[in-house]
Amino acid sequence: MSQTPSQTVGPFFSFALPYEEGPLVVPEDHPDMIELRGRLLDGAGEPVSDALLEICQPGLFGRCETGADGSYRFRTARPDGYIPLLIFARGLLKPVWTRVYLTAEAPFPAEVDPVRRSTLVAVPEGERSYRFDVRLQGDGETVFFAY
Repeated sequence: MSQTPSQTVGPFFSFALPYEEGPLVVPEDHPDMIELRGRLLDGAGEPVSDALLEICQPGLFGRCETGADGSYRFRTARPDGYIPLLIFARGLLKPVWTRVYLTAEAPFPAEVDPVRRSTLVAVPEGERSYRFDVRLQGDGETVFFAY
């Protein structure tokens, strides 16, 4: 018997997966609250408008759809090390996983090419705000990890 080939069907992310409080992981008055925002871009640098992003920290979980311009925004707690970020998007048979570090001085995994480490570091945009753009492929592609 031959194996059935994998196929991309959908995406159907906007049906039932998102929820109103999804990107609001912690209350606004949380002492370690930060805002993480950015854009999801394809290999040509164009926005991916129909994706779903998830973050998962100890005891915290958030889910956010991308907007028409590929934008996303989470309100979460400052991590001890990094924020795991999972991306579900059209054309991906499986989600891709990366890490968001808030500082370039963070201890990075040894397997990350030093030239590409900057794709894992969020840019501060104020005291409690960070920007982290994700590039799915091409020049400036974000480092993704196997899990």
